[in-house]
Amino acid sequence: MSKRVRSREVCADCSAPEPRWASVNRGVLVCDECCSIHRGLGRHSSQVRHLTHSSWPPTQLQMVQTLYGNGANSIWEHSLLDPSSSVSGKRKANPQDRVHPNKTEFIKAKYQMLAYVHRMPCREDDSVTAKDLSKQLHSSVRTGNLETCLRLLSLGAQANFFHPEKGNTPLHIAAKAGQILQAELLAVYGADPGALDSSGKTPIDYARQAGHQELAERLVEIQYELTDRLTFYLCGRRPDHRNGQHFIIPQMADSSLDLSEFAKAAKKKLQSLSNRQFEELAMDVYDEVDRRETDAVWLTTQNHSTLVTDTTVVPFLPVNPEYSSTRNQGRQKLARFSAHEFATLVIDILTDAKQRQWGNSCESGTDSRHNSENQDNDQPDYDSVASDEDPVQEATCGDKSSDLSDGPITVQEFMEVKSALTASEAKIQQLLKVNCHLSEELRLMQSKLNSLQTENTTLRWQTPTGQQHLQGPFGRHQPRGGRAMSMYETGSTLRQYPLRVENARHEDGVILQPFPTNVSTEYSPVTTADAVEPEVDGEEDATLPCTEDVICKTEQIIKNIQELQRAAQETKHESFLPCSEKICMAVTEMAALFPKRPSSETVRASLCLLTSSASRLHGECQKAAEHNPCPSDIQLVTQQVIQCAYDIAKAAKQLVTVTTKENNN
Repeated sequence: MSKRVRSREVCADCSAPEPRWASVNRGVLVCDECCSIHRGLGRHSSQVRHLTHSSWPPTQLQMVQTLYGNGANSIWEHSLLDPSSSVSGKRKANPQDRVHPNKTEFIKAKYQMLAYVHRMPCREDDSVTAKDLSKQLHSSVRTGNLETCLRLLSLGAQANFFHPEKGNTPLHIAAKAGQILQAELLAVYGADPGALDSSGKTPIDYARQAGHQELAERLVEIQYELTDRLTFYLCGRRPDHRNGQHFIIPQMADSSLDLSEFAKAAKKKLQSLSNRQFEELAMDVYDEVDRRETDAVWLTTQNHSTLVTDTTVVPFLPVNPEYSSTRNQGRQKLARFSAHEFATLVIDILTDAKQRQWGNSCESGTDSRHNSENQDNDQPDYDSVASDEDPVQEATCGDKSSDLSDGPITVQEFMEVKSALTASEAKIQQLLKVNCHLSEELRLMQSKLNSLQTENTTLRWQTPTGQQHLQGPFGRHQPRGGRAMSMYETGSTLRQYPLRVENARHEDGVILQPFPTNVSTEYSPVTTADAVEPEVDGEEDATLPCTEDVICKTEQIIKNIQELQRAAQETKHESFLPCSEKICMAVTEMAALFPKRPSSETVRASLCLLTSSASRLHGECQKAAEHNPCPSDIQLVTQQVIQCAYDIAKAAKQLVTVTTKENNN
């Protein structure tokens, strides 16, 4: 960029001349003082890079410069451009303002709280608004108008939105149209270059078929952005993706330090993480690499000026409100790692990422043979940013076929169901918060159940053995083999009726409680926390169903739960029973996938929770349908229905997770 062009640029936040930093996701340029505040916001709010001292993909830098030149800052300061804002006392910072509190308060309001962004008219259904915005984004990315797409993204459009009619995502459209800057913008907001359209094609395939080879190669680089950044941090080199080399894994020169029992235990624990947990850890380490690199650039460019003070240092990763407190604490602890310790962790993550993707490539049948000819055995050093302690060399692989294919690191099917389950849990939790007394009600009910269980134990010893029987809606019968059959043994649908039980029986975690004659005869289910695991005839079976089948059934369960949620939100209690029957049917089909006696204790516990929760759900829905309860009672019934639905979703998620993990192993 020429000096004359640079001289016309001003800081987007305070208008200081010749800004030297850029916020990649906001599309603006900022001065040193304002950058010190941006760095404290965290990458989830602002991703900062130095214009000349940081490493930039050329097209990404071009994307930021285009946004800045086309007035992207007006998106974040929309209301300040209104003449009435000066009357209300709103104004942006200026170069003479103090960093704290003046510039700090303005920048936090601008980028964290989005206080000056244009707001859409309030609508009852936010999801419809987001869907409409995402469809507009889907159409806009075929053009070169970056600021329009950034505005849509700022309002809530989803970069990974899958268009139900078109059968693809915005990144597919941008790739087909050859809009490389649009692809850069979408990637900054999380678009997945490995996403599949309805025909099983990725955006990379779209770009290649349309003859946009440069864009296709850039999308491959974006796909491996995380591992490439970690490698570059250690040795200042990047894999040669054009020739099929997708990983460079350095090694510590003094590998003896890695032979300790503590190091071995740490590596074993890393390898035992689920795909989701490993992905989260890798993203956190990526953020820490970015913090350390930016710190180094910051100290270099400030030349020990007055800006280098405790108030401008970012000692650890800022809190991300979207993450749990446990995860945020773990992210901050990464700053305590020495250069050697952190380098070892990065190498372990690169190694595990390669192994995990190799496993995924084997399962999917992806052809990775062309990668076997591209192993490089140079011995690069750490760059000055990463460490000044030990040189590293790239790992020498005995099995050259272990280089990876173009597939993503994660299992896409697993991530899709994870997203659906996460959204379902969030909605259920929101409904649970409607009644602040729910936990107390549940505690009282649990206390009552414990009391009844004690009475049952007494009755069991008082009842003659020969009179043990179970009375159901079709009369008395003796259970097969002296025990109750589980619902996933019989394959029958979950139907629950008022029962009178003269002896305690249990069905996969649900205890049918017998009551004395002066107590209500409706049967009261007990969760798996209180149940005794039933004995099932036959040998233990270690066989688990196909992951795809479990995910398919889980999606059906989640779909039915969402239908039940809508009925609860709209107070359509007459819809509870039909919804519960669909859920029970889906649960029955999912449970039938598993063996009668799984050898895995985790699978058994999850199946117990799944089936018992479905049984309880059906009983609660019958109360709403048959007894016409008063408003206060129907509210309690609704809360119980929500809790049961939550338990079902939780159990289904556990089964997906354990099945995926076992099948991958």
